[in-house]
Amino acid sequence: MIEIIDKKKIKKHQTNSKWRKIIKQRYLWLLSLPGVFLVFIFNYMPMAGIYMAFTNYSPSREGFIVDLIRAPFVGWDWFSYFFQGDFTIIMRNTLAMSILTLIFSFPIPIAIAVLINEVRVKWIKKGIQTVSYLPYFISWVIAANIFLTFFSGNGVINNFLQALNITTTDIYFFQEGRYFWWILAIANTWKGMGYNAIIYIAAISGINPEQYEAADVDGASRWQKIVNITLPSLKPTIVILLILAIGGVLNTGFEQVLLLQNNSILNYSEVLDTYAYRYGLQNGMYSYGAAVGLFKSVVSFILVVTANKISRKVNDDGGLF
Repeated sequence: MIEIIDKKKIKKHQTNSKWRKIIKQRYLWLLSLPGVFLVFIFNYMPMAGIYMAFTNYSPSREGFIVDLIRAPFVGWDWFSYFFQGDFTIIMRNTLAMSILTLIFSFPIPIAIAVLINEVRVKWIKKGIQTVSYLPYFISWVIAANIFLTFFSGNGVINNFLQALNITTTDIYFFQEGRYFWWILAIANTWKGMGYNAIIYIAAISGINPEQYEAADVDGASRWQKIVNITLPSLKPTIVILLILAIGGVLNTGFEQVLLLQNNSILNYSEVLDTYAYRYGLQNGMYSYGAAVGLFKSVVSFILVVTANKISRKVNDDGGLF
């Protein structure tokens, strides 16, 4: 009986303590209200449109809400239509591009960050860092044209291959689907590697310098310091970014795919994003596009949760949540 009373008292005390803390921080809560309101308006209210994926929506002049309410409910029909139709090809392309991009783009920023950290001359270090992340600020319209020019029939890549006698004729990279996955992975990696390296550079700057000083006393080489100090210290950051990367494995990139693809290689270049755009907006199949987009969001959420649970077992930090 005493134990039950004590538990009630403890629970009541904890509740009172929470309310006292809220009252004490009432001005901070008031300051956060505009942000919460904006997040609700722009992030949560649009989620009502998910219902469109389960209807046969058709727009009219009466407005979106009225049209959505009056739209005939079709349940899982659009999902069945997708799974029985183009699902295999679209998922193959999406996963192939995403996995190739992940293989290229994940380790390279780590290597760049470690190498930049090893540069001792400050102005050279800053110069390399600036040059490495400049491609990130180039729009995909310009970047796509750069790659289209480089990989064209008389472009730099073909001239280089012919100079090395690897080929004697021009290779039309954007006319053969088997090349598209690799080109997109290279383009994604080139554009984001310098910018992504900033996170690792920031993490490296937070490593205690005394660890390197102790390694110098022990006579450790630069390579030994990288392997035994720098990389182990980056492990929490690497795990978190890997979780986020796995969660976005279906995000191959809408802009770059749309700008680089053409009708002759659609069987290799069409991904979930462009497929939903093509059918949902260009062909007017709004509910079908919404169903494809919802499928992608649900799978991405499952991947994030799964990756986080795995990270709890392999990482002492306990994952993201």
